[in-house]
Amino acid sequence: MMRSAAVAALVLTAMLSGCTADKGSAAPPAATSAASALQACPAQTATKAHGADLLPALSFGCPGGGSLDLGRAPGEPTVLNLWGSWCTPCREELPVMQLFADAAAGQVRVMGVISKDGRPQAESFAADAGVTFPSAFDGDGALMTDLGLNGLPYTYFLDADGAVVYTQVGPVTSLDELRALAAQHLGVQL
Repeated sequence: MMRSAAVAALVLTAMLSGCTADKGSAAPPAATSAASALQACPAQTATKAHGADLLPALSFGCPGGGSLDLGRAPGEPTVLNLWGSWCTPCREELPVMQLFADAAAGQVRVMGVISKDGRPQAESFAADAGVTFPSAFDGDGALMTDLGLNGLPYTYFLDADGAVVYTQVGPVTSLDELRALAAQHLGVQL
């Protein structure tokens, strides 16, 4: 009986603590053998990102093609979501992000950063969730490390110059919530 209570407490603690990834648990990036369901990362401006609060100037390739350079201005308001197949809250949040990406097309760019994950796992997860918005691949979690993050999801709202104007810690649970955040922090009404 005591052992069952201890196991239940451990499970509850894990559920309440959110998603974390052990650095050693990420699978190495796999070679691409098939086209990605994820869209290619869009071209960025040649302008260097500027503003009071910037993300680390890291660059990542995108499974769908292209690359994401966080040191360059996106040129339009952007929602950048860090996700991984290992992250339980991401499983519910990613389809909401996709709905937002569809609703915001042409007004707000939605991008993902696949964090501390294996490419096959992330591709399968995205396909199962019906996610196609562009995502860059950060298999080693360099961005999470530079930002001091131990868990996901995190969502960064960036202005057209690349400055972080708001950080959402934890999952966004509805399209209405994302619309309200975009209106409040990016000045975009959807």
